[in-house]
Amino acid sequence: MFDFFRKHTRVMQFALVLLIFPSFVFFGVQGYSRFMGGGNTVVAKVAGHDITKAEWDNAHQAQIERIRRQMPNADAKLLDTPEMKSQSLDGLVREHVVLAAVDKLHLVTTDDRLQRMFATDPQFAPYRNADGSLNKDVIGAQGMSSEMFAARLRQDISMRQVVQGLASTEFAPLSATTAAIDAMFQQREVQIERFETKDSVAKVNPSDADIEAYYKDPKHAAEFEAPEQATVEYVVLDVDALKKGITVSDEELRKYYTENESRYSTPEERRASHILVKAEKGATADERTKAKAKAESLLAELKKPQTVFADLARKNSDDPGSAPRGGDLDFFSRGAMLKPFEDAAFALKPGETSGIVETEYGYHIIRLTGVRGGGKRSFESVRTEIEDEVKKPLAQKRFSELAVEFTNMVYEQSDSLKPVIDKFKLELHTAKDVKRNPVPEATGPLANPKFLAALFGNDAITNKRNTEAVETGASQLASGRVVAYAKAHQLPLAEVRARVRERVVQVQAAALARKLGEERLATLKKTPATPMTGAVQIISRAQGRELPRALTDAVLKAPVATLPAFVGIDLGEQGYALAKLTKVLGRDPIAADPAQAQTSYAKAWGDAESQAYYEALKLRFKVDTSGAAAAAASADAAASSAQDSSR
Repeated sequence: MFDFFRKHTRVMQFALVLLIFPSFVFFGVQGYSRFMGGGNTVVAKVAGHDITKAEWDNAHQAQIERIRRQMPNADAKLLDTPEMKSQSLDGLVREHVVLAAVDKLHLVTTDDRLQRMFATDPQFAPYRNADGSLNKDVIGAQGMSSEMFAARLRQDISMRQVVQGLASTEFAPLSATTAAIDAMFQQREVQIERFETKDSVAKVNPSDADIEAYYKDPKHAAEFEAPEQATVEYVVLDVDALKKGITVSDEELRKYYTENESRYSTPEERRASHILVKAEKGATADERTKAKAKAESLLAELKKPQTVFADLARKNSDDPGSAPRGGDLDFFSRGAMLKPFEDAAFALKPGETSGIVETEYGYHIIRLTGVRGGGKRSFESVRTEIEDEVKKPLAQKRFSELAVEFTNMVYEQSDSLKPVIDKFKLELHTAKDVKRNPVPEATGPLANPKFLAALFGNDAITNKRNTEAVETGASQLASGRVVAYAKAHQLPLAEVRARVRERVVQVQAAALARKLGEERLATLKKTPATPMTGAVQIISRAQGRELPRALTDAVLKAPVATLPAFVGIDLGEQGYALAKLTKVLGRDPIAADPAQAQTSYAKAWGDAESQAYYEALKLRFKVDTSGAAAAAASADAAASSAQDSSR
């Protein structure tokens, strides 16, 4: 089918013109636009101005692109969720609201202010040349002319004025900050008694009726559900699969081995010690003569049987790095030392001592103490490695040639994977109990969310067709089909009875713990002087003593007009706790720095006031986003209809 389109491109273009042109005449341009995608559907109104679905889609796409630039590896599916789309619409509405305020408040940015902001604001530095002028290459790369850039900058500055005056003038008196921070980081002295669920487990014994009732309760159905799963088969077209079908002659492999001989050789390394008599480039002729004479005398000393090279190097070498080690330089390869030094070292045999070697640092006496490396791996030992290296580029080229054909074949012959297996000599993989989402131990295509999404698509499950070819890795395509499919379903009670009973025991034990705690709380409230078993401790938000969050919050929120005060806390499946508050103390010593706290407190107020002002502007300019809900409902209905028709 695809071959026909490729071979008859001009015919198809003519046919499309015949189909499309009359529709423009009949419906009009706007009608055709609505027919094709509903781009003119109004999703929101601000100050009487319509925001269309097309604008929303463009804004959402722009937001996705911004996130992708910041996080290149972000999952595309996570960026295209209803929540993200809602954020895009909120941002678009906010922009229209602020623009409406700019118009109503006559907030005009003059040319002088525009130029001053551009010249001084650090955020515009990437757009400025060295002389302060506009860098047209930079804005051109973003698809803007200088006029477009100036208009956008003028608009941004004007929009900033709407809320900047409010946000930048927040003021938090020290007294208000102190009161707020004191309340936030207040400490309270308490005694706590815990009624743990685990302590009540042995006291409950659920009946068969209790177990059956819990199992049949729709709220608990998911707890005993077998997940949706499928048995699948799939094929993978990648470089590794194609390498198996490529044959390389022994002659080609040996040629590659010869041409890359250095890769299969271990570089020779030498270990040497030396004595340096320093005479650097700036030394006078007389100084160099004296240095050489000293080196010659040391060389003569070395020829005496009783002389130890390392001892002589420690006492006489001018190399501060090696002298303490007896002149040892450890192992080095060619290229690591100065050329005269290297040539001399690589000309020696182990245990031999050189004559006087002159370099730009002075005069050296070198003794070779070790040799390693220099070996060469045989062709037979690296044959498999070479074969893989030679086949890889050939397979990569082959993959590029076959990718389109593979993609077309799995689509056009969607009833079976056998055609692509036979055509490309691929291996058929099978897997049981495959879930819709990757499991931690999954590898290959079954670890790829896009491939799993295709396998669990309506067409693959209902019609048992091949999935489209999915890119599951670099130079890797996979297509699969569902052999057997099982929906998520509740397991029979007989299979999960032990699990159900365990859950019922936990629920009943938690209820018993709560009952015991509430009874104890009632007693304490009647007789506050009753002693408690819990140790006295101090709690604050900064240090909750590893207590459950609900317990800490309840203790710090409890009224303390009359002390002692008692509070009971339901900890859900953990049980119950009650606390006796005996003292209210000052701010926790580990709380935030007062100056920093005041700044944060002021900023929080500024943000709150700005948000309140924005909400007031929304009311003033009559923001209506009901069209967005209608558009979303319409899209859901269309998707549902498409799924029904495919069944």
